[in-house]
Formats: sequence, structure tokens, C-alpha cells
Amino acid sequence: MIFKASNSRYDLMKYNRCGKSGIKLPAVSLGLWHNFGSVDVFENGRAIVRKAFDLGITHFDLANNYGPTAGSAEENFGKILKNDFANYRDELIISTKAGYGMWPGPYGDFGSKKYLVSSLDQSLKRMGLDYVDIFYHHRWDPETPLEETMGALELIYKQGKALYVGVSNYNGVQLQKAVSILKEKGVPMLINQPRYSMLDRWVETDGLLDVAEQAGVGTIAFTPLAQGLLTNRYLKGIPQDSRAAKPNSFLKSENITAELVNKLSALNEIAKKRGQSLAQMAIAWLLKDNRVTSVLIGASSVAQLENNVESIDNLLFNQDELKAIFELIK
Repeated sequence: MIFKASNSRYDLMKYNRCGKSGIKLPAVSLGLWHNFGSVDVFENGRAIVRKAFDLGITHFDLANNYGPTAGSAEENFGKILKNDFANYRDELIISTKAGYGMWPGPYGDFGSKKYLVSSLDQSLKRMGLDYVDIFYHHRWDPETPLEETMGALELIYKQGKALYVGVSNYNGVQLQKAVSILKEKGVPMLINQPRYSMLDRWVETDGLLDVAEQAGVGTIAFTPLAQGLLTNRYLKGIPQDSRAAKPNSFLKSENITAELVNKLSALNEIAKKRGQSLAQMAIAWLLKDNRVTSVLIGASSVAQLENNVESIDNLLFNQDELKAIFELIK
């Protein structure tokens, strides 16, 4: 059955200007880091992507190594694009990245021009695209000269393989250097993608948000729910099917202490009084800052996606709420 998007898909979503560009991003974007790889149920991921677009999410974020297995999220997304979104390509912002280990040998990792250009060519083939809307360098490379890494972004931009370029996992000083180098090359930096949540506020003390604002660069926050901690999943222990219970997970069960659970429970009570779930409040809390262009969520089900998107229904915090929240997360 041919997919037909909802006629009301743009009625409720909020869109924010990305830096000083002509692009607006949805307040909530969808990342395909987990749940869209070769080990996952394809039709579930397909249903999530369809529903996301129906809810006004126009930005879909990937990377060369997303899966598992590496590359499989792009392959699956390419199938969805071909089967369901061929007529909607011009309504979509599709991003991908390169910077983490992708193939054996010295040329499949970090930030060399060889790696970044080769990786994007592979990503375009996997997704069946001529170009992506945004291409990111995925992480700072301490060994490759930044001029080379930014030179790769310049080449990709001027070849038209990416309409815009950005960086991820850069700190404020690194972002400023990258922006300056690209500016000299006549290439605008569109966006930076840092890790940011109520429980992980390093971008505030680092000055990254201020640097981005002053440079006219947008900010999209990833892991806004702190790997699932800012949900109701861990308020009464660690469920067997949760991320923290899985081996090799980024979220370790030993880090879910009684002190943390008490903090999460208190935040959950504030969310209830606001008429929100904890996850919804955590997303809204990030979006209260107009320096944050968009919040990048993951989803394992359509219901979870819908719950998270409902966060935009209440983005305002009164002073008492802010005071109580900051007291808990300071």
C-alpha cells in the first residue's frame, strides 16, 4: 500500500530557525541511532519514520556507523525513502555523519579527508541519494589538522553532496576554530550537535551554546533523555528489558544509584504537576532555551515517539518550576 502522508502534518509541530541560515528545523527531530538496524524489526522502524513525518518531523538524523550492524540504519532508511518517501524528498532534511570507526585499516576512522569523502560516498549509496542535506564531522580528531577536516567539509559542500555542513561532539573552543576555518573558505557552518540533557549540562559551563549563538550556528541536542534515565523506566528499579540491563550498553546499571533515583523521582513529580511525563518535561526543558534549535530523540515504538513529540504542547516553565528543577540538577 502506497504511503500517503497526513495532510495535517505541519499543523502542530514547532519549527525553529537554525542559526542564521534559511533552514528551519522541527523542535523535535528523529535520530536513527538505535532500533533501525539490521538486528531490529524493519516494519517497526518503518512505522516510526512514517508516524514521525505525519507528526511534522522533517529532520531524520543518521550516521555511517548507526545500526547495528554499522551501515544498516542507512540501508534501512534508504528502503523507507524509496518505498514511502520518494514523493516527499524535498520536504525532508536528511543528515548523516562520519568520524567513528567504520572499516578496517588506517583510513576508516576519525577526520582525514580520505575517510570523510569516502564515507559520505558510501552513505549516499546506502540511502540511494544524490546528496544529504547536512553532513557532520562526528567527533573531534586530535591528530588530523583541523584544516584538513574542514577542507573535506568544504569539498563535500562545494561538490553539492551536502547542502549544509556541521560538527558533532566538539567543545566551544573547537567549534570556534572550525567556524573560523570554514568562514575563510567561504563555507557557512550550519549546526553543531552536542550531548545535552538535564543530567548532562556540560555545554553550559563550556560555553558551547554561547559560541554557537555568536557564530550564527544552530544547536541540536542529542541524548536529551540521558540514555533513558529521564523517563519513568528506572523509577522502581532496572527492568530486565531496559537498556541498562543489556551488556555493553552505554548506560551502566551500577550508575543508577539510590541518590539518582531519588532525584529522578522528584523531577517526575514536577513533571506530573505540569501535566507531562518526565521525558516530555526533559525535552521541553531543553527547548526553553532559544539557542537550542532542535532536540534529537530516539524511539523504539510509535507510542514512545508520540509521547515525546507531545512535549511541544507545554514548553513554558514558571519561576517556581525552574527553581525546583535547578535545585535538583545543580
